[in-house]
Amino acid sequence: MNKSQACGIEVSAQELVAVWIDSKGKAVLRRFVNTAAGHKQLLHALTRGSERVSACMEATGVYGLDLALFLSAQEQVRVMVANPRAVRHFAQAMMKRSKNDVIDAGVLCEFVQRMPFVEWKRPSEKALALWAVSRRLGALTKQHAAEKNRLHAASVAISLPAVVRKSVQRMLRLIEREIKALRQEALALIADQERIQRRYRQLRSVTGIGEVSALALLAELLLLPEDRDVRQWVAFAGLDPRQYSSGTSLRKHTRISKIGNRHLRHALFMPALVASRRDPHLRGFYQALLARGVKKKPAVVAVARKLLHAIYGMFKSDSFYNGAKIFHAPTLSPACF
Repeated sequence: MNKSQACGIEVSAQELVAVWIDSKGKAVLRRFVNTAAGHKQLLHALTRGSERVSACMEATGVYGLDLALFLSAQEQVRVMVANPRAVRHFAQAMMKRSKNDVIDAGVLCEFVQRMPFVEWKRPSEKALALWAVSRRLGALTKQHAAEKNRLHAASVAISLPAVVRKSVQRMLRLIEREIKALRQEALALIADQERIQRRYRQLRSVTGIGEVSALALLAELLLLPEDRDVRQWVAFAGLDPRQYSSGTSLRKHTRISKIGNRHLRHALFMPALVASRRDPHLRGFYQALLARGVKKKPAVVAVARKLLHAIYGMFKSDSFYNGAKIFHAPTLSPACF
């Protein structure tokens, strides 16, 4: 890595804890308010010298997004948004037994010095807006499912008063209105840009990907830089296989790493489940895995990984779904379900 000033930033809802190495090689610790004014103060403190700053922060969602956008727009600063699990494993390797904001900022500062620097690519404003709407949709969908379960419990429980059931019903109607409004907003954001709209149509051409799944997948995938290959896509989703073996005596089943974007991984699961039943090619692939002794759930995960490969190919070649390119089986038996 070229000579630069390393900085680790621990982000929370209210505060930024920054640790960096000054020109004399000493560690500097400063705290800033996590606001626009605090971001400017942090930038001023980091860029007093002539060296370029390599800042590292964890992917902590909305609390760090504004800071990453602000710092990435500065010429003297380059930003890396590290995977939290990778940082945690790095801290364990450095024998860090305690955890607080100051220690975490110091770990991030050391992480950016020792590990390969992967610069964060700034997404477009449209992509960020769609991402925010999609994440909110996902949260409301989970809340809707929880309220439906409560309504069922309230309906069968004789001891619960009617006011509880009516309260849950009102909440369900409110959530459904919000979900409908957010879907319309997401579709409007997609319709505003031809490139994004075409990718949405490409996703909808896949058997098993409906409106909700297409919005969630598109929102997460638009944040990926254009130069990423399909293996990096798979790793980004945490669907890459993880082997665990040692010598000849210890050999566990291969599992997915889950070191990646859980929202993208979850958005792929239901389409993979549907496609393994209804798409002739992916159903053939699924049944071939079952015939080899693979359990049902790992087989669905493998279908999800195949789907991600297919989506990558569609985006790169600007084409629509063609299952024959994924898996070709001369004869396909009925679904196993």
